[in-house]
Amino acid sequence: MEIAENIAGNSISFQVRVQPRASKDEIAGEMGGALKVRLRAPAVEDRANEALVEFLAELLKTSRSAVSILSGERSRVKRIEVRGVTRQQILNLLAREA
Repeated sequence: MEIAENIAGNSISFQVRVQPRASKDEIAGEMGGALKVRLRAPAVEDRANEALVEFLAELLKTSRSAVSILSGERSRVKRIEVRGVTRQQILNLLAREA
């Protein structure tokens, strides 16, 4: 999984592949260089995007405002930026895979 670090901005960015309307919210490993995330929320009216931001913030123990979608708001593959976390914290998300 490709993770970009912005040391000056104290942020990490990475790709996420979202699967909406899943049976539960979970990290499902890696797919095509992106972190695969399954979400219960449907991909309508920005609900999946909001659920993704909330889910990642909860997993990384940070505020929702620290997590933002840089690109791909209307796509399953999104570029996410998280401020105030380390590269290792992002890699640890893969270890959460069920």
